[in-house]
Amino acid sequence: MIDLVIEARRRDLGGFEVGRILPFARRRMVGPFIFLDQMGPAEFAPGTDAINVRPHPHIGLSTLTYLFEGEIMHRDNLGYTQPIRPGEVNWMTAGSGIVHSERTDPLKKSQGGPMHGMQAWVALPLEKEEIAPSFTHLGEEAQPTYQNGGLFSRLVAGEAYGARAGTPVESPLFYIHWDMAEGVRAAPPPPRAKGGYSERALFVARGEIEIDHQRFREGQMVVLSPEAELTVTALMPSSVMVLGGEPVGQRLIWWNFVSSSQERLDQAKADWSAGRMSLPSDDSLEFIPLPEDEVAPPPPSPL
Repeated sequence: MIDLVIEARRRDLGGFEVGRILPFARRRMVGPFIFLDQMGPAEFAPGTDAINVRPHPHIGLSTLTYLFEGEIMHRDNLGYTQPIRPGEVNWMTAGSGIVHSERTDPLKKSQGGPMHGMQAWVALPLEKEEIAPSFTHLGEEAQPTYQNGGLFSRLVAGEAYGARAGTPVESPLFYIHWDMAEGVRAAPPPPRAKGGYSERALFVARGEIEIDHQRFREGQMVVLSPEAELTVTALMPSSVMVLGGEPVGQRLIWWNFVSSSQERLDQAKADWSAGRMSLPSDDSLEFIPLPEDEVAPPPPSPL
């Protein structure tokens, strides 16, 4: 039932830890999901920088930010300034190119508090790689939910269980948040042969679960075999992200850029290095240089 188990690789982004899940050497993508990070969990003291990611560029993908706790302020060069809070979705399609920053609001910084969430990158299908950039913010009401017997389920993006989320996805996919009480059982969307999806995985963001008599803990992704039909049992109160979809083909990833073409990646590098991609109008005093332009070793990839 299980193809692979991926351990999140923890890394420090300057006082804030993330767990890098995708890409992984033995599994670059799950459906169209090409990048997945767990942000935190962390508790910030008052006055401490929490999220402070300077403006940086993307091409060829959509980003999806989803929080369990905390708040992040998004700003981009399309003119959007939007805080994201728990249960909401920031969906940003880079397409031909976008620049954004992710920071902690000064008031939230002064107060301190928790931070825990997920950031995913979804590769665009070949014919949509160069679509116009866009940004969509969705409140909790735009995401179908189900609650019964200790299970809370939210469809964050895509389609599953006969429901569709409000996210403007460009290819078949699903992204689900489960909160499970101890002993609760739930089933992921079925395999493609049964009307579901070709590729599926679960990530344990909190707690511990059991699948096919195997236990999986916080920080582990379980990649399911294509034909698997299974039930997940929570061994303690747990938060699980369930994700997958149909493959969009092989993609190259370099820094914040995703493309099917090395030539296009090289063009994006040149555009950012030469300043041909505009900064957000209300966050234009600094930016993250292209790693190749840095005198010091480049920092880890930003959120």
